[in-house]
Amino acid sequence: MKTGPRDAHEFEAEKNCKKQTGKMGKGAEFMKRVEEWVDVVVVGAGHAGCEAALASARLGMETILFTVSVDSIAMMPCNPNIGGSSKGHLVREVDALGGEMGKNIDRTFIQSKMLNMSKGPAVHSLRAQADKAEYSRSMRKVLQETDHLKIRQMEVTELIVEDGTLTGVRTYSGAVYHCKACILCTGTYLKARCIYGDVSTYTGPNGLQAANYLTDSLKANGVKMYRFKTGTPARIDSRSIDYSKMQEQKGDERVVPFSFETDPDTVQIPQVSCWLTYTNEETHRIIRENLDRSPLYSGMIEGTGPRYCPSIEDKVVKFADKNRHQVFIEPEGIHTSEMYVGGMSSSLPEDVQLAMYRSVPGLEHADIVRNAYAIEYDCIDARQLELSLEFRDIRGLFSAGQFNGSSGYEEAAAQGIIAGINAARKIQGKEPLILDRSEAYIGVLIDDLVTKENHEPYRMMTSRAEYRLLLRQDNADLRLTPKGYEVGLISEERYKRLVEKERMIREETERVKKTWIGTGAEVQEFLRSQGSTELRSSAKLSELICRPELSYQKLHGIDTDRRELPDDIQEQVNINIKYEGYLLRQMKQVEQFKKMEERKIPQDLDYDKVPSLRTEARQKLKEGRPASIGQASRIAGVSPADVSVLMVYLQANKQA
Repeated sequence: MKTGPRDAHEFEAEKNCKKQTGKMGKGAEFMKRVEEWVDVVVVGAGHAGCEAALASARLGMETILFTVSVDSIAMMPCNPNIGGSSKGHLVREVDALGGEMGKNIDRTFIQSKMLNMSKGPAVHSLRAQADKAEYSRSMRKVLQETDHLKIRQMEVTELIVEDGTLTGVRTYSGAVYHCKACILCTGTYLKARCIYGDVSTYTGPNGLQAANYLTDSLKANGVKMYRFKTGTPARIDSRSIDYSKMQEQKGDERVVPFSFETDPDTVQIPQVSCWLTYTNEETHRIIRENLDRSPLYSGMIEGTGPRYCPSIEDKVVKFADKNRHQVFIEPEGIHTSEMYVGGMSSSLPEDVQLAMYRSVPGLEHADIVRNAYAIEYDCIDARQLELSLEFRDIRGLFSAGQFNGSSGYEEAAAQGIIAGINAARKIQGKEPLILDRSEAYIGVLIDDLVTKENHEPYRMMTSRAEYRLLLRQDNADLRLTPKGYEVGLISEERYKRLVEKERMIREETERVKKTWIGTGAEVQEFLRSQGSTELRSSAKLSELICRPELSYQKLHGIDTDRRELPDDIQEQVNINIKYEGYLLRQMKQVEQFKKMEERKIPQDLDYDKVPSLRTEARQKLKEGRPASIGQASRIAGVSPADVSVLMVYLQANKQA
């Protein structure tokens, strides 16, 4: 058994024992240790931990969720919103599988907007401003009311591993929790350090207690660690803002809920506005003149930050040709005056922060409530994981969220539900749930994490998904709810509703393709009113839908046989017709992709015996240990020629 070093509490206990008994050592004579047996231990109660614990418990596993603070469950330490470009897809997919994030934001949002509506449906993404306190409170209530789930405020300090198998965890108090599976969702807490200017505090986000011991236990068990960095902007007092100098950003008139189970009529609420302003040359001058005081440039910060969510210092330096950058002023909730300064995360000293923010139009008299800061933390090289999110070399140990080197609440929740499902399925003796790149954004996310070498926090983007026209946010339920039902997280009633929805879409799509529209005066007038060319002869309704200026919904007036259908059904029919050619082309691409994914690679394959492999490819394949030819082809440093060599070798040896 490998163990980490004794923590300070245990050492003090042994010293007290020596005073009382005259000897050092273990034993009931100096302290009785708490021992408990559960199915699944989840470490960390952020967005990954919440989804992991709920999935495990809802699948009948006796689950215990550890957190350094019960008050920080589902906390949103950075931006006060859920969703956004590509991230909205992830939330919808979590919901389709039976997760909670979508339902929770539907209960607690204060503004909602569907982004990218001027573009095609592949990149439409839902984004909602959250009431941070309510979001956390609501999720905590769900956890506390879930059967088979217990919450424990305590730091986990050590993994108990025997012969390559995780058998339990030890806490700071010395208590031992024996388990059949453990899911690590430690977020940004491992050896966390918050920094701004020359101020450095060894705490987690929002000044919460860091987790300072588990890293040593992980390293003792051979886990490769990284040091990453992220950051957050200041929070300012809303009473000190001049909104007249900003552009008001309102939510959608008709709100679309995140969860497919939420009744759209229940989320049509009064919404709170956000505000848009910009940095300027004065802002940039203040930053440039104080770069020597920035921990990012002085060498004080060691961790690697996210490329796609840079600090304002990075923006000013790397985009020197830009004379302004967007700044979004977003409310943190209904019952607080704190406003989030989106787009201006920083680790500059306090005095520079104040001058910098006050140079922005509308913020001339801004009062800072919480300083901006950077945070460093330990995370893992996720290439040590299987696609199931189980560690290859420590059976029964899973991980999810920022601990895996990703960023964002949504990425964390997506990994959390998969880890929770697969921990439960491992205990049940079932095959893991693996979503591939053609099935879900979740599949893209996990495949990228465990296949590619990431030297910075990974952020999901629509451009990462090769089959994004098929993986839209609007059809997440059609794609994934059958899998959630098979797993056991989707009720019979919800599954039957999905089957009925599929039937309605199929029948209406077929009807539209068979319906002819004549050349009567009413039809021609309608087409002229829409800026569309008049008909010379009768045409199918589907042909009119394919015109750029028309849609299934717009043709309601001349489609006399149409019956009233729910908005989501109409949306699917319109997309199926309008983008049919593109959808068919992408489905053919998926067929080729599937063939590569189905060609499995034995995990004990000796790559040194594969002739003609380049040295770099051999090294990368040994390190990555891909599960399939498809996964091997996505490893950096493995060329198409290397893949061909590998395929020939496997075929010759009848291993693929």
